[in-house]
Amino acid sequence: MNYDAPEVQIKQGKYKPYPKIDLPNRVWPTKIITHAPKWCSVDLRDGNQALINPMNMEKKLELFSLLLKLGFKEIEVGFPSASKVEFDFLRRLVDDNLIPDDVTVQVLVQAKENLIAKTFASLKGVKKATVHLYNSTSVAQRKIVFAKSEDEIIALALGGIELVKQYEKKHDGQIFLEYSPESFTGTELEFSARICNAVTACWGISDTRKVIINLPATVEMSTPNIYADQIEWMARNLDNRENVFISTHTHNDRGTSIAATELALLAGADRVEGTLLSNGERTGNVDIITLALNMTTQGVDSQLNFTNIDEVLDVVERCTEMGTHARHPYVGELVYTAFSGSHQDAINKGLAYQEAKDDAFWEVPYLPIDPADVGRTYESIIRINSQSGKGGVAYILEKNYGYQLPKAMHPEIGKIVQELSDAKGRELTSKEIADIFKTTYFEAERNIKFIDFTHASNSQVSTCKLTYSFNGETILAEGEGNGPIDACKKALMKNCENDFVLTSYSEHSCGDKSSAKAIAYIEIQAKGVASCFGVGSDNDIATASIKALFSALNRAFN
Repeated sequence: MNYDAPEVQIKQGKYKPYPKIDLPNRVWPTKIITHAPKWCSVDLRDGNQALINPMNMEKKLELFSLLLKLGFKEIEVGFPSASKVEFDFLRRLVDDNLIPDDVTVQVLVQAKENLIAKTFASLKGVKKATVHLYNSTSVAQRKIVFAKSEDEIIALALGGIELVKQYEKKHDGQIFLEYSPESFTGTELEFSARICNAVTACWGISDTRKVIINLPATVEMSTPNIYADQIEWMARNLDNRENVFISTHTHNDRGTSIAATELALLAGADRVEGTLLSNGERTGNVDIITLALNMTTQGVDSQLNFTNIDEVLDVVERCTEMGTHARHPYVGELVYTAFSGSHQDAINKGLAYQEAKDDAFWEVPYLPIDPADVGRTYESIIRINSQSGKGGVAYILEKNYGYQLPKAMHPEIGKIVQELSDAKGRELTSKEIADIFKTTYFEAERNIKFIDFTHASNSQVSTCKLTYSFNGETILAEGEGNGPIDACKKALMKNCENDFVLTSYSEHSCGDKSSAKAIAYIEIQAKGVASCFGVGSDNDIATASIKALFSALNRAFN
């Protein structure tokens, strides 16, 4: 079959690079983010209008409740002049007294009198509201969609502002103004500053009448540094800058909305509009969860609460009917999971180091944030497939089942598990790993079988009486040695034809104190046979050790 791609001729001049910004003395590259911006969720408007099945009343109420729980103080609740469900939702919030006193709801509206009138009707009884007025200003929109000049576009915006001022006078509550030159990234900076300054002057900006100027990347058209340059340029050229909140609203057309927003904050932006999990038109809005948790990893308090991220996922996915990618930053199913052997080893060591040290500073390799800080457990951090290493298997057995395998044993069990994963062609569950461990070390076919064991010790010697079966024959043997294990070995050697030496031994308890069992690990080496481990478990540590010895013998000589 021929998989050659068809030839595509892209006409010369079809695409052009975005122009650089003349800002030779820019300062944003020297800045760092030191505090959280003002956050505004637009999930209920921008996010909702991008859904295949827009949210109904119940879903809107559930999502609004979640946003309050997460700590949002500004929430764009909809476009009430656009549809009945949008209007009715805001009325439900008012009538049921669901808007806390410290929360400002925001409504979007175009610069048309009938729409503004309906918007204010929806706001009746709202104590604090932001009226978000917008009109498109980009070169392409002016030329293609509206066929209007710059002056006509400004007149359209100012007409809307005058209407908002008229209705503001009749409103029994506090009204804030937000203005967006929509398609800001496709608009000349000089014209953007001109129209924004005209809007704030018309509104009557002052230290008691501040204005939000939202500078949206309605379509992401450049690298993030260009957007930062645009924000810094605007910050220098807006009148009454001290009374302006510069807001960002970035979309993800180029896949860099997070970076663009972070650089915009360095460049002077005060406020961020976005959605949970990046829902929104086309490639979506900037993801506020990622932005906030990025701040968390830098020691900055985001002022938002994402300590139970699975609850957030549950609500958002149910309300939007959209799934979350398994690799979505911070929240995806697999983002705290390592399959690679070297990654597993580093994480395992890092978690042990973190637990042992005194300070709280997080420094676990491959994990930029503690999964516990977003409500995730450590159970799925290491998962096993054919690419996994020996340390990962040991981690699963210890964290999930309490087996503290000696490090020298890791390659042996790792190889056994890897062979099973290869054979099945998939990831193994922790239960499957535990089962193969038990089958290999506790339940293997036995030519030599432990039956009973007693021992006595004094300061110089240990003696034992050992009962076992070999090839179906019951044998009673006695032996002396420098300890119970050595005495047992001496007893075995009276009838055992295979000589061997004990090369390592370790033990630990496993389980709750009241029901803990002793676990013993013994490594033996015999001539012509690879080094081999055995494992034993019993209420008595000496008996567990002897069982481990029999386990090793069965594995070595079967």
